[in-house]
Amino acid sequence: MNSRSTEEQELTGEDLRVYYQVLLASFGERGWWPADGWFETIVGTVLAQNVSWSGASQAVRSLKDAGFLDPAHILQNSPKTIAPLIRSSRYYNQKAERLQEFVRFFFEQYNGDSTLMNKEDTSTLRGFLLELKGFGPETVDSILLYACEKPVFVVDAYTRRIGSRIGWFDADISYQQMQDFFTIRLESDTKLFNDFHAQLVFLGNTICKTRPLCSSCPLRKMESKLSCRYVKPVDQKEQKSRSKIRISHGS
Repeated sequence: MNSRSTEEQELTGEDLRVYYQVLLASFGERGWWPADGWFETIVGTVLAQNVSWSGASQAVRSLKDAGFLDPAHILQNSPKTIAPLIRSSRYYNQKAERLQEFVRFFFEQYNGDSTLMNKEDTSTLRGFLLELKGFGPETVDSILLYACEKPVFVVDAYTRRIGSRIGWFDADISYQQMQDFFTIRLESDTKLFNDFHAQLVFLGNTICKTRPLCSSCPLRKMESKLSCRYVKPVDQKEQKSRSKIRISHGS
């Protein structure tokens, strides 16, 4: 699905806030990230890589029940000890190593002090985290936003699917370009970035799926400038299907 034509007025930050307010009114504040504390949030972002949240959250609970939701415990135990506890998160051997990779960095760079890490300059901290093995932009930005409360807009596969369908951008846009789409239009606001991303995740997970439920989407009746470019052909197909049913029933 192509992005909006250059003939149309470019979307503004105010327009994006309209989308957000519609989602907020429909779904309520999402309260994301669901975790008890700073370190649990970071563990969750690592375990959520390439797996559903249900699988990741089950792995977090297993670590918690075993008393491993502590940086020192992760550091003191081998990946072979940690991996069986996080089996539900998939790729559990790799993820056990990534947890230890982060914890070693945390102690070496910040002496195990989360306050020091949170106070680090956002760009500097992002650079440090991206150097860790297995830590890509989405994971790093999730840590920055949800654990360290930095104003970083997280984008992901849900953002790409929803944005390309609405017409915000093309589906093949890069991570950085997709992130810039939001950050150049919205004022830097940690709370807004947090819940806006969470709203998009919820929409993508429940309605704007691979096979979307367009008739249930709260964005389906936006004004012309903001209307979804994907829903129109879907509605036309549905209309044709209904017409055939009516003809069939009338014959």
